[in-house]
Amino acid sequence: MDVGLTVGDSLERLETTIDGFDLAELSIGEGTDIDEIETDRLEEALTGADADLCVHLPFRQVVATPVSEINDAIVAYLSRLLSWAGSVGAEKAVLHGTARNPHDTGLRPTFANQLRAIGTAATDAGVELVVENVGHQKRGLPLTVLGDLARETETAVCFDVGHAFMEDGDDGVDRFLSQYGDLVSHLHVHDARSRGDTHLPIGAGEIDYEVVATHLEGFEGTVAVEVFTDDVPLLCDSARRVTDTLAIDP
Repeated sequence: MDVGLTVGDSLERLETTIDGFDLAELSIGEGTDIDEIETDRLEEALTGADADLCVHLPFRQVVATPVSEINDAIVAYLSRLLSWAGSVGAEKAVLHGTARNPHDTGLRPTFANQLRAIGTAATDAGVELVVENVGHQKRGLPLTVLGDLARETETAVCFDVGHAFMEDGDDGVDRFLSQYGDLVSHLHVHDARSRGDTHLPIGAGEIDYEVVATHLEGFEGTVAVEVFTDDVPLLCDSARRVTDTLAIDP
């Protein structure tokens, strides 16, 4: 069980916050030239902290559209990024579960095919693909739809607790984990408020993490604290709170 941090696309943030954590989740920005990422600097920071690496694929890139040529290009693009991720030793790659129109039921078989193809590219690169719930966003698939498609395609899930809460409250968290908790390999943890605040330190919002513990106590996957601050004591406090709640050895 590893507990780490999301660090955006900033190597500087990784360097200044990663000590004491087990992993860093580095984002690949949309349009980023991966050849310009300072891989030596990345490796040095991870080695110095004895930390592993996960990556987050571009946030704005949808997985499926109604246009087959665009879908082929999406798979080719993400395959190239996954190959790079494997070359730098990334263990997992997070993919937002998005579609051009997430409420178009006719597009869901296409999404499944896209997810399979991207998953194959990840496996070829030696990286585990995990699809993340973003149903509170305009292009995000609803929680249950994402769970069904992840199960259908045998794709692991990155369960973002705050996103699920923003979509459907603690009840949504409870329902998803009761049905699809066995698919969850990676967690994004932070707090949120129903008025719209999110990515807060755990304890600063309204999420009942005991609901998560009901389904994931003793969780053996990976956890990334996704709190938008560089305040290390706050980050460490959120990590402690989630490990205590899930009964994980910190």
